[in-house]
Amino acid sequence: MQKLTALLVLLVCVTAAHAAESSAPDLYAAGKYEDAIAAGTAQHNADGYVIAARAALADALLRTTPCLDCFKRVEQFARRAIAANPKNSDAHVYVAVALGYQARIIGIVQARVDGDAEIAKKELDTALTLDPSNALALAALGGWNIEIVRHAGGTLGNMLYGARVSDGQADFAKAFAIAPEKLVLHFQYALSLSGYDLDHYRGDVERELTLAAKGIPVTAYDKSTRTRAVELMSVLQSGDRKAYDALVRRYQVYP
Repeated sequence: MQKLTALLVLLVCVTAAHAAESSAPDLYAAGKYEDAIAAGTAQHNADGYVIAARAALADALLRTTPCLDCFKRVEQFARRAIAANPKNSDAHVYVAVALGYQARIIGIVQARVDGDAEIAKKELDTALTLDPSNALALAALGGWNIEIVRHAGGTLGNMLYGARVSDGQADFAKAFAIAPEKLVLHFQYALSLSGYDLDHYRGDVERELTLAAKGIPVTAYDKSTRTRAVELMSVLQSGDRKAYDALVRRYQVYP
């Protein structure tokens, strides 16, 4: 009887582990982020922790107010993924992305003291060394370049960090060449250019918002992003610049 009970317990544990491993991506796609996090971490491997980081990031970005602890959670999952497998390219991307959003919340001065920009750049460089065709890494690097120049200016941004808007544009172009169907990347490019200089790049912003709005969503997060793109385009075309800038700032997770 004891042997039978032990066998049943073992079967339950194996079945649960298998279910968690097979369902984590589906849970993320369905927008069940906390369930995806639970299933991903239950795998106890790099791929599972990456799914957890992705789900935590989606949850954080869709909140109505900035949540510093939420982005710290993204970073924690991503670092656990790196600890499990340092060669997982996406894990390094999520560390960089999490640091970028944390910097926006804590403020540029504290972020500079913490060295967040340098750490994020190092993580993105590592991600692209591991996988040069990682579209997410390329887009994140593009956003990094544009954001640095936005805050530091062209001369200082290049002098201190080697950042250039032209490099950011080139990075996004590479990302689109690899994954033209990823509407989230087009949306992020539109946000980056809007935050930097909408007047100069308005044509590019409208193009990218249109591509995002017309994109075919694969996940619940894609659907939410497409809705935001439609909203931004509508406000932009209405001529209400104040409302548009406020939306951009909100979607970029600035307090």
